[in-house]
Amino acid sequence: MAITIKTKQEIDLLREGGKRLAEVLSRVAGAVAAGISTYELDLLGEKMIQESGGVPSFKGYASRGSSRPYPASLCISVNDEIVHAIPRKNAILKEGDIVGLDIGMWWPVREGIAKQNGRPDGALCTDMAITVGVGSISKEAERLMRATKESLDIGIQAVRAGVHIGDIGAAIEARLKKDKLGIIRDLAGHGVGYQLHEDPLIPNFGKPYSGVELKEDMVIAIEPMATLGDWRVILADDQWTFKTADGSLGAHFEHTMAVTREGAEVLTKI
Repeated sequence: MAITIKTKQEIDLLREGGKRLAEVLSRVAGAVAAGISTYELDLLGEKMIQESGGVPSFKGYASRGSSRPYPASLCISVNDEIVHAIPRKNAILKEGDIVGLDIGMWWPVREGIAKQNGRPDGALCTDMAITVGVGSISKEAERLMRATKESLDIGIQAVRAGVHIGDIGAAIEARLKKDKLGIIRDLAGHGVGYQLHEDPLIPNFGKPYSGVELKEDMVIAIEPMATLGDWRVILADDQWTFKTADGSLGAHFEHTMAVTREGAEVLTKI
């Protein structure tokens, strides 16, 4: 897949879509509480996406690594689940859990327009994620979430036209290493917009001045994923959920942004 450059008009649409998506995610995060199931959170998110005029970009997504399309609108990953966990009726949140909420949306979507390869005709995709605690969480969980969120902020600060993918990864890596966290190496950020996942891949580690050079009006999603233990992950039997191999807690944060000459314009501000 070739790296794409978006037009100014397309970035305007992505900006509006990202704003709507951020509003949805903020409300879903606000509903996180002990006793609620991840299935109920998914239903809420899907309903709000539809009410905003969008279509969930995860639902029906086909991955090369799975024999079945993704069945839900959100990925809701709890504790040692890093990403892509399928919401379930029997996954009931409890006090002290940490919950990764990952969400994507196609927008604008005109009524009656059929999907083409999963993408409604003319629609553009934004993608974002946060990790939140359920009630009172441990100090170590707080440290993990804080450092991972800060690494996203630092990665965003490294973005501007002319820098390289390795510059972003190196900045994220340095922040996570400061807290001696495991840095997930098998999953990465990516381009986004015309498809949910586009080139280039954006790892959360790297060497300065290495990799693809960012160009103005590229649209990318940066998404640090870190653990309190080892970086290695395993794929669950459902063929979607990535979990830490050692059972340690994991956290995940993500924003979609447009690359400008001056820096990054975050399109999914909460």
